[in-house]
Amino acid sequence: MEKYKNQIVNGIKGIILICMFLESGIIQILFKNLLHIKKVTVRDATILNFLSSLVFGIFLIIIYRKDLKKEWKIFKSKLSDNLDIGIKYWLIGLFFMMSTNILINLIWKSGTATNEQAVQKMITSLPFVMLLSAGILAPLNEEILFRKCFRDTFKNNIVFALASGIFFGFLHVSTATTLSQFIYIVPYSCLGISFAVMYIKTKSVFTSMMMHMTHNSILTILSILL
Repeated sequence: MEKYKNQIVNGIKGIILICMFLESGIIQILFKNLLHIKKVTVRDATILNFLSSLVFGIFLIIIYRKDLKKEWKIFKSKLSDNLDIGIKYWLIGLFFMMSTNILINLIWKSGTATNEQAVQKMITSLPFVMLLSAGILAPLNEEILFRKCFRDTFKNNIVFALASGIFFGFLHVSTATTLSQFIYIVPYSCLGISFAVMYIKTKSVFTSMMMHMTHNSILTILSILL
């Protein structure tokens, strides 16, 4: 009974945190007023996104500090094995992500996801800031939310992996207005599921966090250089 009670409490906490994350625009509005920004340009949006991600990241670390300390010890204790597992499942997730992306483009010829288009504009505007935002802050926030929160709620491995991956995918297509845009939930979910499997295998969110940071950093650097 106590086990289910804890899962319900963790689930409610997770829902609240995810809602706060999705409504992080409120933090951006506060910074907008503090910085006296009237008309938001792409450059301004990039800075506001960085600041809101930073504040929310600190907030998450404070809330989960005890669990994060424990999982950091687990990650360090078997560093080589954990990295091997991380790289293995990242490559598998990347394969399915790229395969489904190609398939979607062949069927719908829709170009890129709306999320990627917005990110590309921000990278062009402030490359270094976006490297910090996309390469470090976004993976930190998303892994604590979609892996740590979900794992505390869903103890069944399959349910956890699917729920975590699909919600992660939904986050990245939440601004989609057409089916051809929303269908990109599939490749993002493939990557999300691979991150969830890393967590299951290593029992440390830092494995998926490190691989998520690696993934995003590589893509951001390539976008800056190309």
